[in-house]
Amino acid sequence: MESALEEIEFLALSANRVDVLRLLSEGGHTRNELAAETGASQATLGRILGDFQDRSWIGRDGSEYAATATGRLVASGFTDLREIIETERRLRGIVDYLPADAMTFDLRRLATATITTPSQTRPNAPLSRLLELLEDADDVRTVSHAFNEQTLTVVRERTADGEQTFDGVFSRSAIEALAEDTGLRNSLEALLETDGASVRVRDGGVPLAVMILDDVVYLLLRDEQGVLRASIDTDDDAVRSWAQDTIEEYWEAAQSLEDAGFSLE
Repeated sequence: MESALEEIEFLALSANRVDVLRLLSEGGHTRNELAAETGASQATLGRILGDFQDRSWIGRDGSEYAATATGRLVASGFTDLREIIETERRLRGIVDYLPADAMTFDLRRLATATITTPSQTRPNAPLSRLLELLEDADDVRTVSHAFNEQTLTVVRERTADGEQTFDGVFSRSAIEALAEDTGLRNSLEALLETDGASVRVRDGGVPLAVMILDDVVYLLLRDEQGVLRASIDTDDDAVRSWAQDTIEEYWEAAQSLEDAGFSLE
């Protein structure tokens, strides 16, 4: 009897085998239907179906073939494995910058996320992506270790025009950096004067930068030196639920600027 790894190799080495087992796990198919769906020749299909029958992965009823219970189990498991590997390959280049300890959702939920990384021609591509999302968002909530000038400007302008509401929790160092720069300090003051904005301060560390813009979750990823490395955005329900809980937790534990000892006047 072949080992489990040999069975996985048997299936993985042929895209036709994977496709045929997937199709048969979804319902009965004739050989002609399988040929039309996969593009495989009748000879190839004959070998595949024979191998599957030897393993009791499929059964036959007249001219139709369909997966057995164990065949469906294998198909489901292999699909899960393939989705995991595909997601891992997408995240491989940025995994070192993910706030993994804080991300309690299944990483497979990022399978269809938009990943934006800097390039030679677009070194600020992740930030540009954020600004693009900010320009269209009606409701914005965030927790972050930084509050950069471009983001502050867009939020201030849109809240002042009544086009956006904004709630943000920032690290003390982020607010201190704004307060020390006259121009940024003025922008922050102007933001806080609007009816649609509220900002709180977190004294403890803020190990992530996550924002919810209407239904989209945006993650800004930096390395240990603070260099911008990538961004991820997704409208996945599970990721959004995690982001909502995370921001709410930080919001409840944070202080107002006044209570945190900041006076911007």
